[in-house]
Amino acid sequence: MDRFTVAGVLPDIEKFFKINDGKSGLLQTVFICSYMFLAPLFGYLGDRYNRKLIMCVGISTWSVVTLASSYTPREHFWALLVTRGLVGVGEASYSTIAPTIIADLYVREKRTRMLTIFYFAIPVGSGLGYIVGSKVDDIAGDWHWALRVTPALGLLAVLLLVCVVQEPKRGAIEARPEHTLHRTGWLADMQALCKNPSFVLSTLGFTAVAFVTGSLALWAPAFLYRAAIFNGERPPCTGDSCGNTDSLYFGIITCVTGILGVWSGVEVSRRLKAVTPRADPLVCAAGLLLAAPFLFLAIAFAQASTIATYVFIFLGETFLSMNWALVADILLYVVVPTRRSTAEAFQIVLSHLLGDAGSPYLIGVVRTHTHTHTHTHRAPTS
Repeated sequence: MDRFTVAGVLPDIEKFFKINDGKSGLLQTVFICSYMFLAPLFGYLGDRYNRKLIMCVGISTWSVVTLASSYTPREHFWALLVTRGLVGVGEASYSTIAPTIIADLYVREKRTRMLTIFYFAIPVGSGLGYIVGSKVDDIAGDWHWALRVTPALGLLAVLLLVCVVQEPKRGAIEARPEHTLHRTGWLADMQALCKNPSFVLSTLGFTAVAFVTGSLALWAPAFLYRAAIFNGERPPCTGDSCGNTDSLYFGIITCVTGILGVWSGVEVSRRLKAVTPRADPLVCAAGLLLAAPFLFLAIAFAQASTIATYVFIFLGETFLSMNWALVADILLYVVVPTRRSTAEAFQIVLSHLLGDAGSPYLIGVVRTHTHTHTHTHRAPTS
């Protein structure tokens, strides 16, 4: 939710700081790079120290920095970039460790069900980011207030972690609990992971998901907003607060497709396991292959039909979301308990390094370049 509140009010941010698409794309890229480079550190700590404490410190930092970013003055865009980068501390600490705690509380089918519930949080939270960001902006008439909602929720999450969550032993309910497993050094862990083909190939597949979702998440609302202006369905933004209806609609779509996609991916895989033990990777692959044509059609129909564009985005996001819980489950059953946080961190680094670390910025730069080139090319005839 915190990550995509910015995307929900992106037109207002661009207008406030007087920046182009290339610079606004950096907001997501800086966050992802920070998140990506900090993940191995928290993966190392998560395999060796108290995971509950690490998550509490990380989320507290996350909340304070997000609140600070909402007070960035107009002439200091760099400060917003710095604070968005520091938000990566919280997400890196949480996303590398939380799935491993779930893995140590549940086994087999029950673990898959619990991971399904946990991974609903990614698309549902993303959708809520757009919805809350756009609505708070509309009500307050100021995009800064949109960044002041999630810090309070983050501190509530810390309170719940302190009061409710117990720190389980690594592998406590598996055939080989923590005290029977030999813990190795970081380099030995990495060598073992690189020699694990199931882990490496599922990570590469997930990288493709990250590339698409990263660019889609930041640019889809702005793309839909500009398509509506191009089609004459709404006037261009002239005031300090631009209309955020597209962010609201995209947020609702993201929430619904997230629930539908994650649940259907797990359910299809469960039924398919009666036929083949390779059900999880096959469902992930099918989700990616089916998403591609629908996302292409969403772009192709943008100038012809707004409704068709929304329908195709809905279908594309649903198929992409089939991957979330299954990729996490694959990692947990192909990696031993004492290496799972490190494996989560390695998967985060690779999928973001080759995926959504660059895709939002890349698309912003391409759009700015083509927009400038088009205007330059047309200048002599205007």
